Amino acid sequence: MTAATIEAPASDRRRWLVLAICCMSLLIIGLDVTIVNVALPAIHGSLHASLSGLQWTIDAYTLVLGSLLILGGSTADRIGRKHVFQTGLITFVLGSAGCAAAPTLSVLIAARVFQALGGAMLNPVALSIVRNVFTDPRERAQAVGLWGAMVGVSFGLGPVLGGLFVDTIGWRYVFLVNVPIGLICCVLTAIYVPESRAEHARRIDVVGQVLVILGLASLTYAIIEGEADGWGSMTIIALFTVAVLSFTALVPYELRRREPLLEMRFFRSAPFAGAAGIAVCAFGSFGAFLFLNTLYLQEARGYSALDAGLCTLPLAAMTMIMPPFSGRLVSRHGTRMPLLVASTALMVAPLLLIGLSTSTPLGLIFLSYVIFGIGFGLVNPPITNTAISGMPAAQAGVASAIASTSRQVGATMGIAVVGAIIGTGAGAGFGSGFTEATHSGWWLLVGAGAMILIISAITTTSWAHATARATAARLEPTG
Repeated sequence: MTAATIEAPASDRRRWLVLAICCMSLLIIGLDVTIVNVALPAIHGSLHASLSGLQWTIDAYTLVLGSLLILGGSTADRIGRKHVFQTGLITFVLGSAGCAAAPTLSVLIAARVFQALGGAMLNPVALSIVRNVFTDPRERAQAVGLWGAMVGVSFGLGPVLGGLFVDTIGWRYVFLVNVPIGLICCVLTAIYVPESRAEHARRIDVVGQVLVILGLASLTYAIIEGEADGWGSMTIIALFTVAVLSFTALVPYELRRREPLLEMRFFRSAPFAGAAGIAVCAFGSFGAFLFLNTLYLQEARGYSALDAGLCTLPLAAMTMIMPPFSGRLVSRHGTRMPLLVASTALMVAPLLLIGLSTSTPLGLIFLSYVIFGIGFGLVNPPITNTAISGMPAAQAGVASAIASTSRQVGATMGIAVVGAIIGTGAGAGFGSGFTEATHSGWWLLVGAGAMILIISAITTTSWAHATARATAARLEPTG
């Protein structure tokens, strides 16, 4: 992978400072995936939001973030990573301030979309900056490892910080906390982060980007609003039709492009296709699991936001502890073992909650959180490893971006589908019937875990590895 560095960091200390700045940006992006969950009941009470409205509070962010990640990375490669990174920080800060000041649910959702626009310019661009600054392979591996660990830290801190803010100073500070961090990052970026861009930047695929946004947005809206509008209504049928047509048109169009938004040839590799599918299922499970549990703890059990956040600490702890262990397993034994263990854990954890009620012992709930955290912590390193290993060096960044997009798409679809299954609307979604309504949601997560198990078993065989080698050979530039 070639990159033209316009400015070079002056010292080792400066390189690690650049890493710290990039990790701070990842921290606020990751926090906004989980910190909002524990504030949902407070938002429901303050803005009179229905269950579908709360789904949109989460999904508006993850949907836009997932749709634009690849575009954000390619734009930065073309016009300059530092410039795009700073633009992303300012956009994210403004979106966060808009969320904090939102007088209505509609304004909150619109501000979440604006937040995600900034986030899409931060996540892939920050990683490109890290790769560009750390030229030594060993140092780069350490830096990327620390970068990846920040994902677990942000996911783990989110519910606890969210609960603390909601119970002490109000739910709006869940968003307002991003403002000072973002501004500090912006100032430090201007001083310390070197400008760089790719020597051969990929062309922006406008048609492909439009088809991705149209397909994902139509599908998400149809799933979330299907029960409220009626699954047989013309609006919902039209939205599902638009989604199907968009994705149907996307595949042949991308196959014909020389520099596509989504490199469809990657999916000829069974391990890569499996990694994308596992990412969708695993992050969909995580999003749905956290969504249901934070609402259950506060709405059904009557816990405060802080107590609910503290209850998720077993989940958070395992999510932070397991990735390094999983990485060592992958390096020594390959991806099959951690994936099979992870999928089993992700299947067993929701199975323990099938009979959930308001009197379910907390010990059983905590056990489920520990098991789920183990599974989720184990699954992420194999996804990343499978996505980029075996690919030509020039294609590794694109492959990694597709894996990141799969994670965000999974988080979006998980919350949309589980919300549709348990029912929409405040009357159906809250109160005494909520706990019983979650039972079908737990079965959905058991099914997602089973799907990960099946995909893992198939895509880690010798046949699958042979398809990966063949795909990499076809992708290698000739001459």
